[in-house]
Amino acid sequence: MAPRNKQQEQEVLDWIAAVLGEKLPPGAYEDVLKDGVILCKLANKLTPGSVKKIQERGTNFQLMENVQRFQAAIKKYGVPEEEIFQTADLFERRNIPQVTLCLYSLGRITQKHPEYTGPALGPKMADKNERTFTEEQLRAHEGELNLQMGYNKGASQAGVGAFGNTRHM
Repeated sequence: MAPRNKQQEQEVLDWIAAVLGEKLPPGAYEDVLKDGVILCKLANKLTPGSVKKIQERGTNFQLMENVQRFQAAIKKYGVPEEEIFQTADLFERRNIPQVTLCLYSLGRITQKHPEYTGPALGPKMADKNERTFTEEQLRAHEGELNLQMGYNKGASQAGVGAFGNTRHM
């Protein structure tokens, strides 16, 4: 498990507050996000109507459903499944760095959505850089001797025989 990075956690909270346009409640990073209410509001801000029902208060099970709804919404938004945290990672504080990674991934994916004009989180996503080569350029390397192939100055293994046999001199 990766160590927690307080600076990144603060960046995530600042980004969420900027996207939502409201001040987040005071408290520790995991406590602010734990019930999933803020995460669901974030998902709805990015894609209106993506989370239909937000449970403001209730039992632990009902609050965990908020987190699950958020996870489903960001998966549809384009966050890779391997970067989405498990509900227990946040709710039971099992893997808070994974939560941070997931939210950074969400911030990165927003850059690929032209309808999103809010603040950015994390580095800019790379654009596709497709290259085309002529047939002549592709064949240019064929005349070279590739040293990775094991050039051995004309020596060969002729006469060595099968493995395990002794050499007869």
